[in-house]
Amino acid sequence: MSEGLRSELEKYLETLNIQTSCVEHPPVFTVEEMMPHLTEVSGAVTKNLFLKDKKKKGLWLVSARHDRQVNLNDLAKKLGVGSGNLRFADEAAMLEKLKVGQGCATALALLFDKDQSVKFVLDRDLVEGGHEMVYFHPMTNAATMGLRPDDLLRFLKETGHDPVLESFE
Repeated sequence: MSEGLRSELEKYLETLNIQTSCVEHPPVFTVEEMMPHLTEVSGAVTKNLFLKDKKKKGLWLVSARHDRQVNLNDLAKKLGVGSGNLRFADEAAMLEKLKVGQGCATALALLFDKDQSVKFVLDRDLVEGGHEMVYFHPMTNAATMGLRPDDLLRFLKETGHDPVLESFE
């Protein structure tokens, strides 16, 4: 399944003239497992969290630099959903909305959120930190794809996902 979705993503990026660079690696489920495969890349590697808000049942995708702490209570307050109200969403919701499962959450999957029901939170550093490239899984956790921060913002705009920029320490 993920190979067809990856191909669809790559074709879409091509239509936007977005250049990418890809590193193939064994399937990884954590940032710790992924990092040894990315020693040659220059730029910011991301971690991605798929969350739900307990009260309104809203869905959130958070992309942050891999070495940043994401405090869900602090983030919930900043997003106005109330402390303690952000939780990890279940895999079924992620498969339904983003077409990816555990270990594959990625901002690039927002291409498949056709009704824009997933709100997107982006680490401000990824687009304002002067990184040459930012890295995400391309619909599979057996590869990592880099694109320029400006191209990431263009991709998000084209898919109808205006990012909420947040700072993570």
